[in-house]
Amino acid sequence: MTAANWIPASRLDDAAYRRRRWAWAFYDWANSAFATTILAAVLPTYYSDVASVGIAPTVEASRGIATGYWSLTLSIGLLIVAALSPILGAVADIQRGKKRMLAISAGAGIVGTGLLVLVGTGDWLLASLFFILGRIGFGAANIFYDALLPHVARAEDVDSLSSFGYALGYAGGGLLLFLNVLMIRFLPGAPDYWGVRLSFLSVAIWWAIFTVPVLRAIPEPPAADLGDARQNPITASFGRLRKTFRDIRSYTELLKFLVAFWIYNDGIGTIIGVAAIYGAALGIGSVEIVGALLMVQFVGVPFAIVFGRIPRPDETRRAFYLAFLIWNAVTIPLLSFAALRVLPPEVTGAPFPPYEATDAAVGAGVYQSDDAAIVLAGEWRAETVNNAGHIVTDDPSAAAAITFNGHGVRITRALGPDYGIAALELDGEAIAVLDNISPAVQQADPYTVEALAPDAEGEPALDVGEHTLVIRNTGERNPDSTGTRLAIDLIEVMAPPRAYDLIPVVIVIVANEVIGLALSWFVLQRFLTGWAAGMTTKRGILLALVIYTVISVWGYMIDSVLEFWLLAFLVATVQGGSQALSRSLYASMSPAAKSGEFFGFFSVSEKFAGIIGPIIFAAVIAATAAATGIPSPRPAVLSIVVLFIVGGFLLVRVDVEKGRRIAQEEDARLETAL
Repeated sequence: MTAANWIPASRLDDAAYRRRRWAWAFYDWANSAFATTILAAVLPTYYSDVASVGIAPTVEASRGIATGYWSLTLSIGLLIVAALSPILGAVADIQRGKKRMLAISAGAGIVGTGLLVLVGTGDWLLASLFFILGRIGFGAANIFYDALLPHVARAEDVDSLSSFGYALGYAGGGLLLFLNVLMIRFLPGAPDYWGVRLSFLSVAIWWAIFTVPVLRAIPEPPAADLGDARQNPITASFGRLRKTFRDIRSYTELLKFLVAFWIYNDGIGTIIGVAAIYGAALGIGSVEIVGALLMVQFVGVPFAIVFGRIPRPDETRRAFYLAFLIWNAVTIPLLSFAALRVLPPEVTGAPFPPYEATDAAVGAGVYQSDDAAIVLAGEWRAETVNNAGHIVTDDPSAAAAITFNGHGVRITRALGPDYGIAALELDGEAIAVLDNISPAVQQADPYTVEALAPDAEGEPALDVGEHTLVIRNTGERNPDSTGTRLAIDLIEVMAPPRAYDLIPVVIVIVANEVIGLALSWFVLQRFLTGWAAGMTTKRGILLALVIYTVISVWGYMIDSVLEFWLLAFLVATVQGGSQALSRSLYASMSPAAKSGEFFGFFSVSEKFAGIIGPIIFAAVIAATAAATGIPSPRPAVLSIVVLFIVGGFLLVRVDVEKGRRIAQEEDARLETAL
């Protein structure tokens, strides 16, 4: 279909208008699979736990460094999209090709996503490259998808359609994430992790299939008359961009909003991008992280719709919706604090006290190769291997032993072409043989040893107590090895594993929501009627930023599965709504005939927000590591608060009505020129 087939939304009958609405919103259903499984839930934890294995001596250090690498990967992808966005938007308007550019961009993202199936253990660089390609396609396609919004929606429906798209996206992304969780649960895990890798491929397939409706059911909308159609579109786009920059003073309120959006969306984008890997860095398991993010998808559906209805003057339940949002913002953090003081760690998933040293054994901690806790027998020497200090032996009778109080250890050792075979003994019993050959000298993945004993039902369970681990050089070697060397970097006595019970978490959440709904309906809305009557799109965004500020401060303090789940629930109440209202507010202040170009600039702001936030996040982690020796992401989460405060302050100064009037006048001028 071409622009000649275009009928404005205001002139469509209700049935045709509903078809366009659904076709447009269904692309949110399609691409949200990338946002959930790839961007938010599965890939970040896979990147931290599998793709980044071996980049640091200990698991905790690897996770901290992986968080920084992931943040930089996010920034690189977004930087490329930001550089291309205004050009792509202008080209789409000049050639009247928003749908074609949407198809090309989505295709690139689908290919990059599908290639993630090739990423295995230690392939962090490959994961970064394929993710960047997928992220470029995802971000570029959204420029043209968002640019269709002012053409598809009637003027009074922009807020509600934008919110409906986000709600449908939450449902679609959540449904596929649920299926991906089942794949990860029932398909093979280590060492090849086919369950996770095939889930990446399923995202590409899902994205491709559900992109079809928007391409088939919506005609190509008209654009402004931009001069000679025979002119080179790239040259014309740069000329148009120069003109837009010259004329930007005509859109002062839109420009002010873009600056505010750039800053506050910096915080929102960072929270979305690093949530999963932040949880992994805190020691929360991947199952719990993915489960929490899956909950966000489904909880986000009704709350995205609620946010879209609050600014509507004809909505009779505005006060009720507003009361319910405020109820959640206040009670969920308080519930978390109370639950941690009432419920035991085995229910909340809070860390247990570390194993303490005894007279005969060391406690939880990291013991370097030169530590007195590691008792050596035979001939050993100190040597730097792969830029790290090791104890090294060629003595076939050499052994290293450590007596520890706990349930298990992780051994970090080196591999190489002249390395031999080591034997592991736990409490005098042989438990494993390690072949240390490798074509090149490198750090091996940490090897985990756990002490097990039958529980009351005869099932294997962790045996907490004093144990002695012995690492012996057997003097034997792989036929392809040229020696029998053994090199040990460190031995880590693991902390107690977290335990949790999700049933109390679910009970707490459901009870709070039931009570909140009842109180909001019967009591609280009566006190908020006046405030609700004055709620506009801008004020809805400001409310979301206040809640995000609470989320950032609380996120700095969390250290349990219960807190992570409750925090995720609170994020779900504002994530979709804040983004949907931002998109619709921008659309209402943009000339519809120049939507491609203007949403290109919108995308630039959005992407630069995504660039700066992760860079700040990574920089704060690096600064923390330099100051304390531990790459902790907690201060980085707290730093996000500044972005919400500054962005909100600037948003208050935007005159929305003036911005809308300027856009309407420009549309009228362009329509007359046509």
